[in-house]
Amino acid sequence: MPRVRELEVFRLVLPYGRRPESILVKLTDYGGMTGWGEAVHSAVRGDAGGGPSREADATLAKTWGTMEESLAPALLGVDWEHPDELGDVPGGSAVDLACWDLWTRMRGVPLAHALGGTRTSLIATVRLAAERSLEAMVARVNRHVCAGYAHVTLDIHPGWDVEPVRAVRQAYPALALAVDGRGAYTDLGDLPSLEAYDVTAIERPFGGPAGDADLDMHARLQERVNSTVAVEVHSVAAVEEAVAARAGTALLLRPSRFGSLRAARRAHDRAAEAAWDVTAAGGRGTGLARAATVAVASLPGCTLPSDVTEPPRSAQIVTPPVGASGGVVAVPLTQPGLGHLVDEDRVRRLASESFRF
Repeated sequence: MPRVRELEVFRLVLPYGRRPESILVKLTDYGGMTGWGEAVHSAVRGDAGGGPSREADATLAKTWGTMEESLAPALLGVDWEHPDELGDVPGGSAVDLACWDLWTRMRGVPLAHALGGTRTSLIATVRLAAERSLEAMVARVNRHVCAGYAHVTLDIHPGWDVEPVRAVRQAYPALALAVDGRGAYTDLGDLPSLEAYDVTAIERPFGGPAGDADLDMHARLQERVNSTVAVEVHSVAAVEEAVAARAGTALLLRPSRFGSLRAARRAHDRAAEAAWDVTAAGGRGTGLARAATVAVASLPGCTLPSDVTEPPRSAQIVTPPVGASGGVVAVPLTQPGLGHLVDEDRVRRLASESFRF
């Protein structure tokens, strides 16, 4: 039975991209076993300088303050048999992941197996942002194809959709190709015409209020195309609504946005019950959140290539680093828990602040 005697929380600013910030949680039980978790706080649209938005800063500050005030009473010295018993603990997905890592390490089982995963490896997709020219786009795709990727996802937006897809398809007729609208569309526009270029999936094309998906527009697009329309939502109830609205035929599942691995697994199960495909994505950070995404992506309903290729290996604090080799990601099955060792010295060097109880 796990019983946490010590907890530490670290705040890290990561040295890549828009410099997202991570909160890392370390739990230690009375036998000396440890479990680690991570939550990444970064905005989809940063400020003019490329940094996190004020909204992201406020969310991180609120999470940090809540953990300082409430995490110790919720965990220290508390007996629990399974992470699901803890419910909505302060700190959300980072604490939940640390509890799962500790629990599975104590039992000597991989996290993927504990969640119900059946896959030993994953086909990875690589997401490519818009370029300044079609030539640069094709050249970038070429680099990843030469590195072994058989599936590529292109970021698109109104005015940058048909032409880049056509250019990549002409250069690579057999490449598995998907597109990601990142919620940038407000009407169907040219999206139905992408089907002419054998696009396997059109991911999250329409955004709505407060970042929610516009389910009605997703449904209208799915009625027009044979390609898979993938919707991104962040709760089990929202998955139910998307299925009922026939808003697509696939779920883009970001485990960290669900608050707990239990909720992410339930979302997967509901999508699979509806005969939807699932693709797992997300968890930039230092590698810990990405490792959790790999575990979720091993679930049987995750039939589409998964986005588990970031962060850069040089920015990770885990060994072995999480990433693809030849377009394939191995699911750790020989080590318990997340299956990765944490470079704790590096965590302490990178931490901008921390606290311990």
